[in-house]
Amino acid sequence: MARYLLTQKLRRRDKFPLLVELEPLFQCNLECAGCGKIQHPEHVLKRRMPVEQAIGAIEESGAPMVSIAGGEPLIHPEIDEIVRQLLARKKFVYLCTNAILMEKKLDLFKPSPYFAWAVHIDGLRERHDHSVCREGIFDKAVAAVRAAQQKGFRITTNTTFFTHDSPDTIRQVLDFLNDELKVDQMMISPAYAYEKAPDQEHFLGVEQTHELFRAAFADGRRKRWRLNHSPLFLDFLEGKVDFSCTAWGIPSYSLFGWQRPCYLMSDGYATTYQELLETTDWEKYGRGRDPRCANCMAHCGYEPTAVLASTRSLKQSVRAMIEG
Repeated sequence: MARYLLTQKLRRRDKFPLLVELEPLFQCNLECAGCGKIQHPEHVLKRRMPVEQAIGAIEESGAPMVSIAGGEPLIHPEIDEIVRQLLARKKFVYLCTNAILMEKKLDLFKPSPYFAWAVHIDGLRERHDHSVCREGIFDKAVAAVRAAQQKGFRITTNTTFFTHDSPDTIRQVLDFLNDELKVDQMMISPAYAYEKAPDQEHFLGVEQTHELFRAAFADGRRKRWRLNHSPLFLDFLEGKVDFSCTAWGIPSYSLFGWQRPCYLMSDGYATTYQELLETTDWEKYGRGRDPRCANCMAHCGYEPTAVLASTRSLKQSVRAMIEG
């Protein structure tokens, strides 16, 4: 990543992707109350992105990392081929999953330093199962993680927090993932208020987010947890620094094309990545500009800002290497 960022600087590119959110389908085997990605008509949910289309989009963008999301990617009949071809191109791949199909499909994949499972875990058993609106999913996810670990796979987790979370529930789930399940890294994010999500009552506001993470990090666990974030992004969650959104840093490519302006909002689509960059009015998005962005502190918009800010400061670059 350091080499990639240096290359962009030498080429004097002011906009470039750090990671692409690739959505090869929208269909899922869960109906989570906070999700706005599965509210498409049936004919759209049945569509699957061809392998060559997925690979072509990533190659066009030049991004060094890919997060394959959805929907549930393991439903895609050629997901293993998409992953294989990306790994052959030395792309770092995170395969996001709710883990329902993960253990069954482990043998379709091989461990690689370029590959990691990104398992969605929103809390301990009761909290997670409530979040995904189905009992037994937490236990299935934990079993799948342990099976993957035995086969030598790298495991990351992705945990989203809502208003019914507290500093204690955050500490409990991250302690469990870090110390008991011993995953390699953990990603965290306050929930973004999807307009089409069934549950509109439990999305965090900015001040709520600051208070929640400030309290959760207060006892020093933040430095002990293996969090897959830059120190400046964690500072941002606590309210120690403020950033503007860098929506172009983690663009989204789906069945409809390149999504404007980001993974979380849909103001139309571009056919090519270059078209996305050149024809999107990036200045009109972000807190204080677009009311839909007012309470967003999601990592897909603000982690790129934090990473780029770190590269512009020797002190922060050293800090990121020490704490990362």
